[in-house]
Amino acid sequence: QVHVAESGGGLVQPGGSLRLSCAASGNIFSINTMGWYRQTPGKQRELVATLTGGGSTNYADSVKGRFTISRGNAKNTVYLQMNSLKPEDTAVYYCNAFGVRTPAQISNTYWGQGTQVTVSS
Repeated sequence: QVHVAESGGGLVQPGGSLRLSCAASGNIFSINTMGWYRQTPGKQRELVATLTGGGSTNYADSVKGRFTISRGNAKNTVYLQMNSLKPEDTAVYYCNAFGVRTPAQISNTYWGQGTQVTVSS
């Protein structure tokens, strides 16, 4: 069974920083893309940043220049460094593993349970 887990959320002041961590575990052959999404009540989940296996990154315009997605030294891990946080960044942040190949699955997508990020003074 593939499991995705994220952590690092919390309460921060505007202008502060947080680093979120995500790890995908299980009998994984490869992952096409890992990324971060966020969601607030009443809104659809939106893309924040993605990182492909080849190292290509993509960011939402709203976070470009403030957030950085990167791969950890451990396989199937990814981080989201969030700087200059704004109240509008408040949301539940979800880690996503797209195109996961395992012995039992040709390709599938997995989501973490989410971690709450609150930016408030």
